[in-house]
Amino acid sequence: MENKKYLGGQWLDESTIKHLMQNKERIPDPMRYKKEAVHYRRAGKSGLKLPEVSLGLWHNFGSFDSFENMRDMVLTAFDHGVCHFDLANNYGPRGGAAEENFGRILRENLAGYRDELCISTKAGFGMWKGPYGDGGSKKYLTASLDQSLKRMGLDYVDIFYHHRPAPETPIEETCYALHRFVEQGKALYIGISNYNRAQTEAAVAVFRELRTPFVLNQVCYNLLDRTIEEDGLKDYAAAQGFGIIAYSPLAQGLLTERYRGGIPTDSRMRKSFTLKEERLTDALLNKLAALHDVAVRRGQTLPELALSWVLKDSAVTSVIVGASSSAQILDNLRVDPCFSEEELEEIEHICRGEN
Repeated sequence: MENKKYLGGQWLDESTIKHLMQNKERIPDPMRYKKEAVHYRRAGKSGLKLPEVSLGLWHNFGSFDSFENMRDMVLTAFDHGVCHFDLANNYGPRGGAAEENFGRILRENLAGYRDELCISTKAGFGMWKGPYGDGGSKKYLTASLDQSLKRMGLDYVDIFYHHRPAPETPIEETCYALHRFVEQGKALYIGISNYNRAQTEAAVAVFRELRTPFVLNQVCYNLLDRTIEEDGLKDYAAAQGFGIIAYSPLAQGLLTERYRGGIPTDSRMRKSFTLKEERLTDALLNKLAALHDVAVRRGQTLPELALSWVLKDSAVTSVIVGASSSAQILDNLRVDPCFSEEELEEIEHICRGEN
C-alpha cells in the first residue's frame, strides 16, 4: 500500500487525501455499514442491492437552496449506510441543478468512494426547447444521459430510467436506446418510472428480447395511493423478477405529522403546485389521526409507520425519501417493516375509510 493511507474506511492515495484536507472536508464515517439504521434488499432477482431507504434529490437541491445543507444531507445519509442517491435531468430548479450540485459533492467530499455509491438518474420530462428535449426518442435520451454524466462528472450511472411513458415514441425505440446505454458502458442497469401495468408489460417484452438488465420500476406508492396494487403492477413485478422502488412514500408530506393540526405556513401545501389545499379534507384528517394512533402503539411516529408499511414485503426494494435537513433523514431511517396481521388489517380498515 505504498503512498496510500487508510482513511474513512478505505485506502486513499495522497493526492485524494490532500484534496480532502485542503478543502476541510468531512470524511465519511468508517462505521457506516455497521450501524443498524439501514438494511439492503436486492432489486428484484438481480444482484444489485439497494438500501431500504434511498435519498431523492428532487427537492432542496436546486439553484436557490443552500449548498452546505445539501452537502450535509448527502454525507449524513452516506454516514448511515444510505448509498443510493436518486436524481433526474430536470431536478432543480433550474433543470440540471441537482445533478450539478451532487456532482460537486462527489468531487469535493466523496472522491475515492464512487464504487460504494449507487447513483441513478432519469430522462423523460421536458428539459430543453425544441422537438428533441422531451419524450422517449433515442435522440433525446442519448443527449440527456450525456448531459447528466457531464453535470455529475461521471463516466457512468448505476441505474438510468426512462422517467415517464412516451406514447408518441414506439416502445421498441425507447427500450433499445436504454439497452444501448448499457452496451456503451454509460449505465449498468436500466429502469422505468411511472409506467403502469400494461405499459410495463410492453417494455418487459422488449427488454427480455434484448436481454437488457432491467431491474426497477420507480412509481408512486404509499398508504394513500394504492394504484400499483389496483392495476396489478406490484404483483406483476414480483412474478417477473424486477423490483418496485417507491417515490412519495409519505404522500408529499401528508403522512408526516405536519398537517394533523392544519396547514403550516411554511409547508409544501402552501408553496407547491403539486399538493393542493383541498386535498386536506375532514375524511383525510380522520384517517391521519387513526393512523397516528396505530403508529403510537407501535412506538413509531406517523411517517415512520408510513415508510415501514411500504417496505412490509419484498416486492418493494426501496423507498425514496426527500428531506430538507439531515435531521429529517435520520428520522426517516427509523423503519420497522414487521407488522402483525392485526396491525395490517387495522391499517386497511382505516385507509378504506371503514374505521
